[in-house]
Amino acid sequence: MEAKLKVAVLGTGIMGAAMARNLLRAGLEVSVWNRDAAKTEPLASEGARRALDPAEAVEGADVVLTMLYDAAAVEEVIRAAAPGFRPGTAWVQSTTVGVKDVPALAKLAAGLGLDLVEAPVSGTRAPAEAGQLLVLAAGPGAARERVAPVLDAIGARTIWTGEDPSKGAAARLKLVVNSWVIAASNAAGEVVALAEALGVDPQQFLDVIDGGGLDLPYLRTKMGLILDNGLEPASFAVDTACKDAHLIVDAAAEQDIRLDGAEAFAARLDRVAEQGRAKQDMAAAYYASR
Repeated sequence: MEAKLKVAVLGTGIMGAAMARNLLRAGLEVSVWNRDAAKTEPLASEGARRALDPAEAVEGADVVLTMLYDAAAVEEVIRAAAPGFRPGTAWVQSTTVGVKDVPALAKLAAGLGLDLVEAPVSGTRAPAEAGQLLVLAAGPGAARERVAPVLDAIGARTIWTGEDPSKGAAARLKLVVNSWVIAASNAAGEVVALAEALGVDPQQFLDVIDGGGLDLPYLRTKMGLILDNGLEPASFAVDTACKDAHLIVDAAAEQDIRLDGAEAFAARLDRVAEQGRAKQDMAAAYYASR
């Protein structure tokens, strides 16, 4: 009987936990680690092996998947995991990082003998839980074959953007996608704020755009979270969205372009985080208008 593919998931927050569950459902052998160990307990009851530290999590793993907060966290955790790696382990790096972070992570992978596959994902809590994420990936052909069962388990589709993961093609595409996500989410909050200020029922706005070219399911979803006070649990939390918004602004600045909308939304997210809403859904940026 063919041995099960062994996968270590480092980071079991909203997205990482959902990914781990779908890997288990696909019949893979999964070990998990999280800085807050309590977040791995539900996964253990579903068949995952809990590890006390990153090095223990990656022992014997064929593939390691990182879904952490930012590039600094990724580097810290991978360095901590280093004693447990075996040469040639495939590393699926799904954390959203900046364009300038990718070469450093690729250098780290090479130094540790890891085969890096850049693989940020597009999607929030619901598609992650359903295994319907869109994976934006970059990596050489041989590595693609090895990680295919992992990407197939966590996503509905994989878009390959290049062969060389050190070039950051997938990270670049992810930032472009997220620039649209944050623009649409900000629009939802500002529409509700303006409608309320002018004494207009927000539902009337939705009735006006219903079925037309201006209608957008995502806009309706985010407006619904605001109007129904459904900002927790978050699908895409304020603190993570804020981090991504600043990565987008920085990436634009490095190319000598200015994104006024992204800059403004980053500032709005900063303000609502300071209000104690960092773990609410990013639609909470609505409160920056109040």
